[in-house]
Amino acid sequence: MPATQADAPRVASISNSSVPKHEQLRSIILKLAKEELEPGARLPSERTLMDAYGVSRITVRAAIGRLVTEGHLVRVPGKGTFVADAAIQSTLHLASFTQEMESRGLTASTVVLTAERTTAPEDTADALGLEHGTDAIHLRRLRLADGRPVSVDDAWYHPTHAERLLDIDLTGSVYKALAEKFGHQIDRARQTVRAEGAPADIGVLLGTGTGAPILFFDRVSFSGDLPIEHARSWYRSDRYALSMEVRL
Repeated sequence: MPATQADAPRVASISNSSVPKHEQLRSIILKLAKEELEPGARLPSERTLMDAYGVSRITVRAAIGRLVTEGHLVRVPGKGTFVADAAIQSTLHLASFTQEMESRGLTASTVVLTAERTTAPEDTADALGLEHGTDAIHLRRLRLADGRPVSVDDAWYHPTHAERLLDIDLTGSVYKALAEKFGHQIDRARQTVRAEGAPADIGVLLGTGTGAPILFFDRVSFSGDLPIEHARSWYRSDRYALSMEVRL
């Protein structure tokens, strides 16, 4: 993130009206973030905002706190508050990370953190239809879009259906490899999504810090009736959002 700090805007002002001052300041800061600053730019300091608009520190913190909660700003302990990156809008559909980023004109890249064959956790064994204590293929990867961390994927693959997975380049699309090299097209998945605070190790990898709001996915993917993958993924909520159409 840039080390420079933006100047406070000069045109807007806080008035004595029925609208609370922290709401007025929130609107001013949001306009600044959306129209004058680039994603990743540092917001003016609390003291700068206090002096510019004649408000208290409590008012400034209330305005900024709401914008952080809404995902417009990101706090970085010890560094300041920054304009959040525009979130990647994802619909609920079945696609690999690589395919999804490329469809949005972004360059996907991957850092392989773990690639091994080892004993699967009991819940993974159950998901993949394996006996407890059975080995499976474990792949943990950091996924990036245009060089910025977006998610950490921790996935386990069926030791028979994806037997030679460790022999291929794992920085690309695993789903594509499963279909083209192993004959197992992923065609459906069972998935849950929830919000949680980033665990310490995930916070380091994603650059959010421990406890930052993230999206957690737990997914079992199938090729026909064959369970192929059990994956857990953690996504930066300021860089990735789910959208869906809901009908009666």
